[in-house]
Amino acid sequence: MLPLKEDDTYAVLSDQGMVGEHEEGFYRHDTRYLSRYRWNLPGFHLLLSETPRPDHLVQHWGLIVGPDQKVGLRRELVLYRGGFRDSLEVENTSLEPHILELSLDAAADFVDLFEARGWHRVTRKVTGFSYTSEDGLEVATRLEAQPAAPDGRWKLELKPHEKARIAVEARFESPFDPHGTELPSYEEWIRRFPLHLSSGRSQQVLEQALTDLRALLFSLPEGLYPAAGIPWYVCPFGRDALLTAYMMLPWGAEVAKGVLTYLAQHQGKEVDPFRDEAPGKILHEVRLGELSRTGKLPFGRYYGTVDATPLFVILLERYWHDTGDLAFVRQLQPNWEAALSWMTTYADPDGDGLLEFLPNEKGLTVQSWKDSGDSQSHQDGSLAKGAITVSEVQGYAYAAYRAAAGFYRALGQPELAQGWEARAEQIKELFHQKFWLPELATYALALDGEKRPLRVLSSNPGHLLWSGIVPPEIAPALVRTLFSPALWSGWGLRTLGAGEVRYNPLSYHNGSVWPHDTAIFAGGLARYGFHQEAQKVAEALFRLAMTQHDLRLPELVGGYERHEGEPPVPYPAACRPQAWDAAAVVYLLRVVWGMEPGVRAEPPQEGLLSPA
Repeated sequence: MLPLKEDDTYAVLSDQGMVGEHEEGFYRHDTRYLSRYRWNLPGFHLLLSETPRPDHLVQHWGLIVGPDQKVGLRRELVLYRGGFRDSLEVENTSLEPHILELSLDAAADFVDLFEARGWHRVTRKVTGFSYTSEDGLEVATRLEAQPAAPDGRWKLELKPHEKARIAVEARFESPFDPHGTELPSYEEWIRRFPLHLSSGRSQQVLEQALTDLRALLFSLPEGLYPAAGIPWYVCPFGRDALLTAYMMLPWGAEVAKGVLTYLAQHQGKEVDPFRDEAPGKILHEVRLGELSRTGKLPFGRYYGTVDATPLFVILLERYWHDTGDLAFVRQLQPNWEAALSWMTTYADPDGDGLLEFLPNEKGLTVQSWKDSGDSQSHQDGSLAKGAITVSEVQGYAYAAYRAAAGFYRALGQPELAQGWEARAEQIKELFHQKFWLPELATYALALDGEKRPLRVLSSNPGHLLWSGIVPPEIAPALVRTLFSPALWSGWGLRTLGAGEVRYNPLSYHNGSVWPHDTAIFAGGLARYGFHQEAQKVAEALFRLAMTQHDLRLPELVGGYERHEGEPPVPYPAACRPQAWDAAAVVYLLRVVWGMEPGVRAEPPQEGLLSPA
């Protein structure tokens, strides 16, 4: 699979850069605008295929006879917002004339992204390259070629050393085309991050991450917003964007402001069980595909996440810390107050002071970041039932309450600040009482509907260190547990400890290693003064990226133990690039270089991450 993206338009191509099978296609706004796009190049072999940038494909095809190329073909496909340009330059490199017949096979089915990925198909009446959806919206694909070829066939008669050119322009007409902020150029974007490492290889990892972060941006009227990942998550997500924006600060302040503004404007207003919506709740995702728009799926504006709401408050506090923009905090006061109200009411229906969620059969059954249905298990492997109280979300709530206290104090309301400081201390004490497992020297993964702790080793406590909810006297024992052989693979933290009943090193959330999860752990280590350990984690993740052919941190890798000279076992369906993994590269430098708020600055030891 070869993914490309620019703004709201993206492609899933075969390894040869074509479209024709399974989920391959050109997409915009969760709709497939081309389901078939295949050049027929008789006798040619693909010799080179590169993506110098995530919006750009360059290929060289050769017509080889014996040891020599007779005809060379350079293909350059450039994706842009709402379409692409595909250019072929054909050169006769031999001393004899050649007659070539090239053709292009194209078709559009306009299926919803979820259908392309395997959901049941909806019967559609597609007329050529246009379609009117069930809700009356019109979409179309326009293809133009130079030189024109109505039947998609070109006959080229080339003299020795003669060249010919074919160019195809595609436009994807969508009813959702708001005028958003213009995306910065790649060069301008990278200049915003004046980060330089003494290790050339580490610098390459950083530059790839910055390139990917630019590629993942799309423009909305509210500002810049990062897509969660290519190719299946090119839409506004809550949790992913909030953590990505947090990790990019202070250099990515414009993105943080765009994320906060968009999420504030789409904050929950009413109780809607189908969408998991409630007043004050921050959304999980927004999809524009036909299945979501017509209510067959709840993802048109879906709120099934328990953690995005406290993370919204946390990001706002960090943005304020880095920019001093108190006016923006004041502007969003109705939104962060509504978020706090949701956390203390709708998210706590039994009034025990902890945040929980109920599974939604039509949406997501698990609504924390480990959102696969089998991620919340007891020691015997049985799955948690009922309302689930996930551990790291309590840490996020603690940090959000402390942030609220800071907001009120800065806005001249010290009495309200004291109230939120008191609430933060209450949840901190209650959390330790309910979740701490002294026999395992860790915190429970979650509480089930009967308030029974899930007594398993997991990576979640890394987030607890990051949030600051862990008592300082407990932190050393917890850190030892997280670095134990059951959890530390050498590449990062296993999501579930080796030896647990549901442990599977190549599962999605039951033993795999997620780089962003491990990076958050690094931030928690630095917060509690474990600077050498934080650098160990950061260097492990940079070395992981160095084992990859594209120098990227993948979405996740297998949880197998690290062996010298061997790369990690890949997870077959991992997204790359993924926003919070690319942002983690930037965040790790912030952590190691002592730039985290409330963390005593300590110069990094000599190593992979030393500044130039």
